[in-house]
Amino acid sequence: MSTRTPSPPTGLDAAKLRVGIVAARFNGAITEHLLAGAHEALRRHGITDAAVREFWVPGAFEIPVVLERLARSASFDALVAIGCVVRGETPHFELVAQTCANGCAEVARTNGIPVGFGVIATDTWAQAEARAGGEHGNKGAEATLAALETAAVLRSL
Repeated sequence: MSTRTPSPPTGLDAAKLRVGIVAARFNGAITEHLLAGAHEALRRHGITDAAVREFWVPGAFEIPVVLERLARSASFDALVAIGCVVRGETPHFELVAQTCANGCAEVARTNGIPVGFGVIATDTWAQAEARAGGEHGNKGAEATLAALETAAVLRSL
C-alpha cells in the first residue's frame, strides 16, 4: 500500500461539464464571496457561464432539497452547495449545519453525482470572512474544484 498522496490533476478537463450551484441567501455577505470563488474556479477550468445555473434558497437548511431535485433532473454533471452558518447563542447552529452536511452527502451518494460542499460553519464572523477569500482561502472555490475533480473521476470509470 502506498503512503503517497497523489496531487490533484493539473490539466483537469472540465470544459464540457454542466454545473448547478445552490446558494443560501442567509449570511449573504459571506455567501457572495464564496459564490464568487466558485465562479472563478469554474472559469479557470474552462466552464462557461452558459454551462452554469445558480439557484438561490433562503438558508443552508434548504440547500439539500434543491440539490436533490437538480440531481434527479440529470441536467448536471456536478453540483455545488454554497452557504454560511455562524454559531449563535443557541444550538440551532448545530442543527442547521449538520442537517445541511448530511443532506448534501446523501444527495451525492444516492444519485451518484458529485456535490461540492462549500457551506462553511464557523464560530465567528471573522472565521467566516477568513474562509470566504481571506487568509484561509475561498472554500467556495475549493468545493467547486472538488466537485469538478470528482466528476472527472466518475467520467473515467
